[in-house]
Amino acid sequence: MEGRQEARVRLPQLRLDELLEELQARLDAARGTRDRVHSLLEAVLSVGRELDLEQALNSIVEAAAALVDARYAALGVIGPDGSRLSAFHTVGVAEEDIARIGPYPEGHGILGELIRHPEPLRLAKISEHPASYGFPPHHPPMNTFLGVPIRVRDQVFGNLYLTEKRGGAQFDDEDVSVTSTLAVAAGVAIDNARLYEESRQRERWLRVNAEITHSLMSDSDPGAALALIAERARDITGSALAAVAMPMEETGPLGVEIAVGTDADAHRGLVLPLDRTLMGLAFSAGAPVSSEDVTHDERITPEPPRFLGLGPAVAIPIGTGDSGVRGVLLLARESGGPLFAADQTEMLRGFAAQAAIALELAERRRSAEEIAVLQDRDRIARDLHDLAIQRLFATGMTLQSAGRFIEHTEASERVLRAVDDLDETIKIIRSTIFGLQAREGGPGAGLRARAVRAAGEAAPVLGFAPSLRMEGLLDTDVPKEIADHAVAVLSEALTNIARHAHAGRAEVVLSTDGRDLLLTVQDDGVGIPPGGRRSGLRNMAERAAELGGGLEWDCPEGGGTTLVWRVPVTTP
Repeated sequence: MEGRQEARVRLPQLRLDELLEELQARLDAARGTRDRVHSLLEAVLSVGRELDLEQALNSIVEAAAALVDARYAALGVIGPDGSRLSAFHTVGVAEEDIARIGPYPEGHGILGELIRHPEPLRLAKISEHPASYGFPPHHPPMNTFLGVPIRVRDQVFGNLYLTEKRGGAQFDDEDVSVTSTLAVAAGVAIDNARLYEESRQRERWLRVNAEITHSLMSDSDPGAALALIAERARDITGSALAAVAMPMEETGPLGVEIAVGTDADAHRGLVLPLDRTLMGLAFSAGAPVSSEDVTHDERITPEPPRFLGLGPAVAIPIGTGDSGVRGVLLLARESGGPLFAADQTEMLRGFAAQAAIALELAERRRSAEEIAVLQDRDRIARDLHDLAIQRLFATGMTLQSAGRFIEHTEASERVLRAVDDLDETIKIIRSTIFGLQAREGGPGAGLRARAVRAAGEAAPVLGFAPSLRMEGLLDTDVPKEIADHAVAVLSEALTNIARHAHAGRAEVVLSTDGRDLLLTVQDDGVGIPPGGRRSGLRNMAERAAELGGGLEWDCPEGGGTTLVWRVPVTTP
């Protein structure tokens, strides 16, 4: 009897212990759920507070890793083409390890699977999935995986990637649910950050447009305004290089007048064809032309090398097809930088259109001022002809008639000399009238246009187009006589390369600093043989000596020839 009573006492006690343990487990689960919901709410609030897009993306990755207790997390931003990643934000991998691994992934393997099928993906072992093809060297080992897409206004913006749940556990349904909820909040936060960034960008563009318009309308040099356009566009877009090219009068090619940033000197003064460069294609089409990697783009002329270390680029026409394209703005970011998105390109088009309007208004104002000056010259010339010359002529006739009545020989001779002086004065005034009414030479008469023609005419003989770069006020500071000699020397130098050098490349640099004119012609041919003829070089040297300058040449051991022809453009 006692044994039965003890058994009955123990049995309720055991059931009570089990019930208490189950209650404790449920309380722990409820507390864990409460804590997780609390953590999710904190993460949502933390992500929603960010207005800077980059900071928002980093906060999303950090929050996702903390919520599901993942050792590694990443957020991949899908590029404009929708097939690969254009940016990658990571948590858990040290910077030195990232440097050893190499470039960020572009969206192949498991990452690409989530791009192709934007639905939550949970794996117990990454290597067992058919789309997996391994990791690059120095990459940390990863097994468990959870991927969730992030949508912004029903468009997939990117994907959250989480790997290696701590403690060796697997990602469960609750992890998927929590991460998906965070992804929804992340989409809203990203949209807000993008809208905020767009409003800030528009505000900056408006300020820059006002600054450029004020600069052009305040009698400033158009070159300074172009430099301002390039500098401000480079700053706002985070580009490493900005260049502005303008069409050369009646020659077809574009001349790079302004370049700021990385290797700017290699771009400034270049003459670019319209069919084999981004800037030329944008000018011809009147529409933006972009490149994902400007260093490996077939549309970029290889010589001279000038895009080292640069990647994404875009060329924006300054103006529209309706009113005429006035030039081209080129922007290039560092290698590995983000591509120029469609909204950025659209903003750049608006900026370039406003800049073109400002340039046209400034040009119209300058034209009106020039017309006023010419009209004033015509008035002065007319007054000189109709009034001054007629009065002087009448005075001369009167003196000449009066001279016949003067008997004193010396006095008569003085009167005749006065008549001759009046005739000479009339000739001087007529010459002045002609100068006032004369107009400058027609299009294509400047040194720049003539140099472009000389290089173009040499291309069929050379078998390739020589690279041409021009710097300085060549059409303004170089007198016509010196320009004639320079064009002759350039033609002869290129002809010599075609006849004797067996070269595959030639570079021409024509520049002036207002004191000297410098013409440099370089090729990669066989050089000048020691016993070869020197008639061409002698002609160039004689032309330089005639103008008070000189000629130098060099043939380095590696091959090729460099000619330097230098003459002063101002009289000492």
